[in-house]
Amino acid sequence: MSFIEKVIGSFEDKREWKALEKRAKALPGEYRDAYSAIQKYIWSSGGPTDWKETSRLFNGILELFEEGAADGKKVTELTGANVADFCDELMKDMDTWQDKQRAKLNNKINRD
Repeated sequence: MSFIEKVIGSFEDKREWKALEKRAKALPGEYRDAYSAIQKYIWSSGGPTDWKETSRLFNGILELFEEGAADGKKVTELTGANVADFCDELMKDMDTWQDKQRAKLNNKINRD
């Protein structure tokens, strides 16, 4: 598997990702901006290593935001004031790239 396939995944995964992005663009402004900021946070904090987990995570956020927007709620009514904690809680049981790098570092140092 090439590096590009590892990052983007299969054609089906790419198609699913594009569908998620299309849904995100259809969100009202406050929600679209929050989703984009959450995405950036998740990717910069390590994000899930598995496509199924990634898909489940972002689908869940989009569903929550779509319902919240339909009900006329503010984003923070759904996420709480500490949005980073909200994201961390969503990822707490997932293997992240950060976890993978931590294990790699520890294994390297402990082997020497």
